[in-house]
This record gives sequence, structure tokens and C-alpha cells, in this order.
Amino acid sequence: MDRFDAMQAFARVVEAGSFTKAAETLHMSKTTVTQLIQQLEARLRVKLLNRTTRKVNATADGAAYYERVIKLLADMDDAETSLPGAAAQPKGRLRVDVPSPLANLILVPALPEFCARYPEIQIDMGVSDRIVDIIDENVDCVVRGGELRDQSLMARRVADLELGVYAAPSYLARAGTPVHPRELEDSHHRVVGFLWARTGKPVPYALHNEHEDLQIKGRHVLAVDDGNAYLSAGLAGLGVLWLPRYMSKAHEASGDLVPLFEDWRLDPMPLYVAYPPNRHISRKLRVFIDWIAEVMTRHAPVMDRSGSPATTR
Repeated sequence: MDRFDAMQAFARVVEAGSFTKAAETLHMSKTTVTQLIQQLEARLRVKLLNRTTRKVNATADGAAYYERVIKLLADMDDAETSLPGAAAQPKGRLRVDVPSPLANLILVPALPEFCARYPEIQIDMGVSDRIVDIIDENVDCVVRGGELRDQSLMARRVADLELGVYAAPSYLARAGTPVHPRELEDSHHRVVGFLWARTGKPVPYALHNEHEDLQIKGRHVLAVDDGNAYLSAGLAGLGVLWLPRYMSKAHEASGDLVPLFEDWRLDPMPLYVAYPPNRHISRKLRVFIDWIAEVMTRHAPVMDRSGSPATTR
């Protein structure tokens, strides 16, 4: 029995809650993973896992062993990559999930520089706006906008996305140009609704100026749960949009979107990289998070309380 393979298989089974899922992510057969766990339990003379037809859970001994194993595996990874020379390159597979507009407009175009810097890292990127179960789906990290509701996750704030309100010229020609945000609550105006994954419902947007603080929801004829579809709906004239500047910049320059309420302010949307709390962060994940923060600094740096760019970790 290779003890490293056995410990790695055990950790992956605990995280995935399934021998089948663990085998898929390790590129092993389910039989091999099962045999490794059996050999590990025989060597330790303890039962590490409770197996049912629906779920695999760690026993009390298994949970304690898991905490030691993930730290040991991460330390081993760090030891191998801390040496000078070619061997210092972090390597291995990373499974990440990012919002579709961020992937298409910023991260994927910038990936060649990451791949050139870290050629031994393989990235499997899920592109979606859905809520990903990091543990059950064995994802190393997710990038998400808005305040994180799951306080059990570890997270690093990598950007503050400046927001604006926009509409297509075709919409304004049909409905008129609103001069005050309250007009969006009028019967003849429409917004494009965005269905947030955590609630499944559109949410109001906060706007501020020197005299007023407003919460505007508006009425919609279409609500979507994907950022690219949301932008497409606005470009098609289906309603008013709230967009991060990185999504609106090119369309504003081309005249396809017109900014509204420029004397009003929207609070920036924080952007986080979140990862499991019980997993010692590997060097390959650490350099990936550092790279995302580096890229986002060029587009939407994190701001401190004074409104100046700040460095966060």
C-alpha cells in the first residue's frame, strides 16, 4: 500500500462523501479507492468511514484522522514546491467555479499569463452563477460577488466592483429616459430582474446621493439567473440594468448602453474567493488566489474605508 495514495484517497472520500466521486476526481477506479481505504483501516486498526447506500461519513476516529491528514498532505505539497529550481513549481489539478461574465471578460483572457507562470497547474473551471457546494462537489475555490452568506467558508476579498445603472437606446426610445431612480417604480418602466442564487428572487438595489437613500426594485418582464443572459436582455431593450463597470465599459463606449443617474452612487459589490475551511490551503491554490487578486487589482481594486485602493489577504 502506498500510504500517500491511501491518505489522499481517504481525504477525497471524506470531502466528496462518495467513493465514486472521489475516484473520479483522483482518476482512479472505484475499486482501487475502496482497496486503499480498506488497507488504510487495516493498517491503523480503526474504522475510518461509515458507509451507507446513500452517503459516506467519517467516524469520530476518521474525522480526527482527516484533520491530521489534510495538513500532512498540504505540508508535503509545500515541501515539494518550496525547493529552488524547476521542482519548485506548484503543480496539480485545481477545480474552481466563477461567474460567467467574470470568466468571459476578465479571467479567461488573462489566463495565458497564469499558465505561462505555472505550467504544471491544470485548471478545471466551472462557469456559472449558481451556488456551488464546495465540499460535496469537491471544488477547491469559488469566486462570487456580494457578501458571503456561508460564514463557515474561508474567504479573501479580491475586488470591489463599481456598479452603474444602464439602459439600451431602444429601451429609452420606447419608455423615455428616467431622471430620478424612483421613476423605475412607475408602471411604464421595466428593469431586467436578476435571480440571485441564494434566494431565487430579484433583490432591491440601493442608491444614494447627498439627500436621499433609496431601495429600488422595479418591475420586470424578464428575470434571469445568469450574468451573460442578464446583459443580453438589457442590450435587447428589455429593461434597465445594474451592472459592474467591467461588464458595461465596452457597451457604453460603443453606445449600446447609456448610463443613468450619474449623480447617484451605488455601493460597490465585494468580490470574494472562497474555499473550504477545513482544508489546509495548498500552494497551487494559494498562487491561484494571489493571481486572481493581482488581475482584479487592474480592474476593480479593493478599497479601504477612505475609498483608496487597499491590499488584502
